[in-house]
Amino acid sequence: MTSFSPSRVLKTLFAATATAGLMFAAGGAYAQNTPGVLRVSAIPDEAPTELQRKFKPLGDYLAKATGLKVEFTPVTDYAASVEGLVNRKIDMVWFGGFTFVQANERSKGQVTPLVQRVEDEKFRSVFITTNPAITKLEDLKGKTLSFGSESSTSGHLMPRSFLLGAKINPDTDLKRIAFSGAHDATVAAVAGGKVDAGALNISVWDKLVEAKKVDPKTVRVFYTTPGYFDYNWTVRSDMNPALKKKILDAFLALDASTPEGKEILELQRATRFIPTKVSNYSAIEAAARNAGLLK
Repeated sequence: MTSFSPSRVLKTLFAATATAGLMFAAGGAYAQNTPGVLRVSAIPDEAPTELQRKFKPLGDYLAKATGLKVEFTPVTDYAASVEGLVNRKIDMVWFGGFTFVQANERSKGQVTPLVQRVEDEKFRSVFITTNPAITKLEDLKGKTLSFGSESSTSGHLMPRSFLLGAKINPDTDLKRIAFSGAHDATVAAVAGGKVDAGALNISVWDKLVEAKKVDPKTVRVFYTTPGYFDYNWTVRSDMNPALKKKILDAFLALDASTPEGKEILELQRATRFIPTKVSNYSAIEAAARNAGLLK
């Protein structure tokens, strides 16, 4: 658990990006371009085993739709997912809104957000606590708080933005800030009494409650943010247009009325997928610049 400052976050992000770049340059975590293979990854906002479990039916579906072998490779941090796509070691990535903005900036606009869930048009974050004295954001003053990853949209950037909007500066008004690294880890930190409160993605929160992995009477939501654009599937802009269309059409064709579509959509926590575009993430980019996370 570490304390926060915008300059430290920038140094951490740049150091992680540089490390990831060296790893890819050395031919590290990813296989080199292989004909007939669609290489896919995702930001590590949940445990690697959970990401693999969620992706397998979707990967099988995309393999049938494209005629390619689909390989999913988890990454260790958010920066590695950005560098993997930018350096052409990955073809498609499940990004959060902020990591898409980072990838778009890092590549000078050479990545394309393809689809998002309907739910991502008005995504939300929740603040949770076990402390009965905390009932609103203002009650966090003088308390300890855990975000998720420093690069997380729903686990850091947007919760930070809404705190600032409530005239709470996390760097000066809170006793201590920690970064858990993932949404489920934030819940564990709050439930275990390591921090007074935490902020995370509402989708993961709902999933943990439904799976009875957290008792909402003990760990409770005390604030839910307004909606904002968040997650998307992004591809490299230089991807073959015919392949890009096959992937897009496959996502748009997913239908909960079919057994296959129902399984995939439930695992992705989606009603359906819809096209998305760069301009949808302008508010997230503005929030990141305002927070000093993008220059």
